[in-house]
Amino acid sequence: MLIFLGVLVGALSGFFGVGGGFVLVPLLLMMGFDIKTAIGISVMQMLFSSIFGSYLNYKKGSLKLDSSIIVGFGGALGALASGFVVSFLSEMVLQILFITLVGLAIAQMMRPIAAKQQRSVHPIWLFIVGLFTGVFAISLGVGGTLLIVPILVGFLHYPIKKAVSAGLFFVVFSSLSGFMSLSLYGHIDYMSGLIVGVSSLFGVALGIKLKDKVSDKDHKRYILMLYIAIFSYMLYQFIQRIFS
Repeated sequence: MLIFLGVLVGALSGFFGVGGGFVLVPLLLMMGFDIKTAIGISVMQMLFSSIFGSYLNYKKGSLKLDSSIIVGFGGALGALASGFVVSFLSEMVLQILFITLVGLAIAQMMRPIAAKQQRSVHPIWLFIVGLFTGVFAISLGVGGTLLIVPILVGFLHYPIKKAVSAGLFFVVFSSLSGFMSLSLYGHIDYMSGLIVGVSSLFGVALGIKLKDKVSDKDHKRYILMLYIAIFSYMLYQFIQRIFS
């Protein structure tokens, strides 16, 4: 089952540019893992898929290493606090933050984006965006793409596929830093994480091939559908937990 999840989440990572955590965490919860262990496995998987996926995107020319590096370093610094955040917050609070994060992403992605030129942003602001995204995203077991892609598309007017590639590259920095932090606090199941991570490499290659074959409009629609599906499931699980 972990191998299957690795391939599945890897394909989603390649296609949507996500670390895979906001898909993998709910699935691991369904399998009986507690949320903190699920977050640790998710972060380890993200490390594998983001490095390999970013390499493939760079070879295809869809990843530009300019502003992405600045945002990435900010994410790496912010993610260093993830181990403390996961240890400090309760599972209930983590679930609320997870649902809120996905809800905000949906709201931003549903806004109609007019055809505008990509905005030029001062590197300091890019670093700050990465910093805060790294703190909260890794603490919730996601790589940060849930916030980065809507910001790049909605506010900076990045083309959707360029934003997706930049989002996956951001995950390299945030997941590496988060992995070190969560390891320090003992939240990593290394064997399960290794199985899922290695398996995800096969899925990543498939997902990137599929991404390059769809139009920007359809790609954004598919991303929005995925966000809504994850939001609905996590909200249902949260409500069920309250009334159980």
